[in-house]
Amino acid sequence: MKASRVVSGSLIALALAVPLALMARPDAIADVPAAPNVDQVAASKLVYGLLSDSRYAYRPRPLDAGMSSEIFDRYFDNLDPGKVFFTQQDIARFEALRPKMGAAVRDGDVAPALEIFALFKTRVAERTAQARNLLSQDIFDFGGNDRWEYDRKDAAWAADGAELDTLWRQSVRNDWLRLKLAGKAPDEIRKTLDRRYLNQANTVAAYNDEDAFSSFLNAYTGVIDPHTDYFNPRAARLFNQSMSLSLEGIGAQLQKQDDVVVIREVIAGGPAALSNRFKPGDRIVGVGQGTNGPMEDVIGWRIDDVVEKIKGPKDTQVRLDVIPAEATLDSDPVRITLTRARVRLEEQAAKAETLTLPATEGGVDKRIGVIKLPAFYQDFEGRRSRNGEYASATRDVARLLEQFKQEKVDGVVLDLRNNGGGSLNEAVELTGLFIDQGPVVQVRESGGRVGVQADRDPGVAWDGPMAVLINRGSASASEIVAGAIQDYGRGLVIGETTFGKGTVQNLVDLDRWPANEAKRYGQVKLTIAQFFLPGGSSTQNKGVEPDIHFPVTVDATEFGESTYDNALPWSRIAAVPHTQYGNFGELLPQLEQLHESRVATDKEFQWWAEDIAEFRAEREKKWVSLNEAERRTERDRQAAKRTQRQEERKALGLELDPLAEDSDDDGLQASERAIAQQTRLEKAAEERPDPLLRESAAILADAVRLLNNDRKLSATVLPESTAPGRWAR
Repeated sequence: MKASRVVSGSLIALALAVPLALMARPDAIADVPAAPNVDQVAASKLVYGLLSDSRYAYRPRPLDAGMSSEIFDRYFDNLDPGKVFFTQQDIARFEALRPKMGAAVRDGDVAPALEIFALFKTRVAERTAQARNLLSQDIFDFGGNDRWEYDRKDAAWAADGAELDTLWRQSVRNDWLRLKLAGKAPDEIRKTLDRRYLNQANTVAAYNDEDAFSSFLNAYTGVIDPHTDYFNPRAARLFNQSMSLSLEGIGAQLQKQDDVVVIREVIAGGPAALSNRFKPGDRIVGVGQGTNGPMEDVIGWRIDDVVEKIKGPKDTQVRLDVIPAEATLDSDPVRITLTRARVRLEEQAAKAETLTLPATEGGVDKRIGVIKLPAFYQDFEGRRSRNGEYASATRDVARLLEQFKQEKVDGVVLDLRNNGGGSLNEAVELTGLFIDQGPVVQVRESGGRVGVQADRDPGVAWDGPMAVLINRGSASASEIVAGAIQDYGRGLVIGETTFGKGTVQNLVDLDRWPANEAKRYGQVKLTIAQFFLPGGSSTQNKGVEPDIHFPVTVDATEFGESTYDNALPWSRIAAVPHTQYGNFGELLPQLEQLHESRVATDKEFQWWAEDIAEFRAEREKKWVSLNEAERRTERDRQAAKRTQRQEERKALGLELDPLAEDSDDDGLQASERAIAQQTRLEKAAEERPDPLLRESAAILADAVRLLNNDRKLSATVLPESTAPGRWAR
């Protein structure tokens, strides 16, 4: 493994979606204050100062009337993206605030935003109450031609309350129909939906002034740039935890079910697991600090508030009152004392598996190692401490590559599908595992100065055949790695065109200037630069185009950088000198031909392509029928299709789909299912056959065979004088 480099704080992750809140006690109706507190005033001024200064922001914008108007519109969109709570009349009511929103940010006067937020809470309470009332009305006849228009992203605001009444009526009818088709009786449906709408009301009722403030500041940051975000102190801690893959606490994943926080998963190696006293489904009803601090009843609390009570510095103690999953909620709780520890979130780390590809034409089987990397994580604090113990995507991948070398695999596929990015430093270092020194990414700052971040360590962790698997969800750091591997001719890039995020973000601690001891103001993730590949092309908007294409899963008009109205355009700068290990141009036609021939008889790949085409066609409609006969016919068709495929799998000796028996829509949301059922469904989804991964491995194996069998082609595609990249062996 290569030596560590000096850590960079630059982040190139996709924007982290932080929910405003999760749940409240039924009687908790939080009043929004009439004015911001002093910390919010200071934070707002600091954020404005950062984003309006070209020394910090890559694309600063003047806070003029046009921006003020954009902040106004974006704030309403942030609060009500589905346009199901506010009406055009509500927007008009606040129209006088439109030219004042920019000044409110600059001066730290967010009272106008709090006023809008208060109306938002009122409208949610009204609409959820309406939904609950509809459950007792005679509106659940499904014999007509009604339909529910669920996609309102680009719709206009409803003209008035009457128009929203119609929208909500159809939404409630769709919820009812889903549960009816799942075999639920009317009384059970009514109970389930009443609880669902009440929970939604309670969630929003628990929103407070800090939630309102964060949403307002993010309306401003979103106008500046799609990947610039404000994190309040709590959100900042969560973001840093996600990057470090570690936390200090008891080692349990929690979720909210109705009014109680429930243990979803016990993390191996953590205090909860080592105690052998917890299991999924257990409910936490009380929390106390230390060995004798007062116990607090946490039934009905927001889940983030409960988590804050349970987490804490390692080697400190916390007491929990727990009601076992099998007991009734009115049972006496069991009190358990745990000593907090630092817990590694292994489930989110890099993982490896090996695929064996059958021999063709009298050859030998090929074994392809696969590394699935969900994010480019790094524990910045741990690395700065220089104790050698910190989470790092590069370190983990290097360890897995060493395992593959010991196993003598024939090639490696780096699976970056749905990897939204992370640490820029990790992207550079991880690329260095496959290239022997050289530039990885060019970074252009706001003033136009271009710097180069390079792999400067001699040697590689893997010098053999490799491919990178990408899709539309591969973004930022993933695009740097895939693009650099492609520019160097170091490996094949397979899959879909990537997201197209070609900007660099940095975390700025707002408490650094006042030098606060306590975290009061939060952090800003702001765009500071644009990156370009060694060959000079930006991935911005265009993304990285694969050498071998798979069918498109999601259209570029629906998902990706190109969907943002204020995204930077694509551009190019001069290339920097870098080694050209290979040029796969002459090899690609043969690989394409072999790929097309193989998938033409690959049932699972065909099924996947059919499902994707069907999904995209349904998405294009943007509505669902409320005719029961039509929906039941479609449900039966899907069930018959799954049954037929399972039978074909058995006949062909293929791996069965573990999700096939549970694919019918049960009408429930994830939080409404029993913990055991939900985790079983998620595990089954993870274990489903993956024809894209297998086909990627097959394409890489094809390339190895072709280059081994044709020395002239090998010399053209991968000149023998270059190393790494010794594919022909």
